[in-house]
Amino acid sequence: MLLTAVLVVTTSSAAAHSKERAVNVVMEDQFRNRRETGSLHGDVVVLVYAERKGGEAAQELGRKLHVHFHPQAAQVSAMEWGRQPVAGLPDWPTDVRTPDVHAVAVACLSEIPRPLHPVARAQFRKDSPHVPVWLDFTSTMKQTFGIVPGTPNVALIDTQGQVHSVLSGRFDEIKFKELVATIDQLRQQARSAQHHAVPVNVTR
Repeated sequence: MLLTAVLVVTTSSAAAHSKERAVNVVMEDQFRNRRETGSLHGDVVVLVYAERKGGEAAQELGRKLHVHFHPQAAQVSAMEWGRQPVAGLPDWPTDVRTPDVHAVAVACLSEIPRPLHPVARAQFRKDSPHVPVWLDFTSTMKQTFGIVPGTPNVALIDTQGQVHSVLSGRFDEIKFKELVATIDQLRQQARSAQHHAVPVNVTR
């Protein structure tokens, strides 16, 4: 059954060409701040996204990922949530910066008409006054990575800005452990990365 497994989405052109080109996903958060994955090169970016019916599960997954990689976040206020240090890596050189993990919450809101965008932003500011939520009003995530409705979707972007994989479905404990293991593999690979791909803006 689709919702009981984590599936790799292979229809996305961005995912298919990830070994050739980097991708730069650009949109605004609820505070109208410009956000882009291209500014996070050197770290692993985990875009956790869903349509409205899968939003709650996606939000829970994003929180769980952030706390896993930033354990101190579980003991601080929402204002300090995003400022906690990332967990280290085994045998990582002490003089080399450890790649961070950015679990980014993306709300897919293409069904909301433009005149109501300010209302949606205001609601997200109320619900999440400190933690940024990227707002996708233009189907950027669906067009770039594909989307499975009613469930969390995850796009993994490596430290070079290339799409590693796109996953969808119910992330039980086994699948969650597989996901964090993959993220740590991407972090480890940053040590030996030799080439930098040229980013391409896919939206704004």
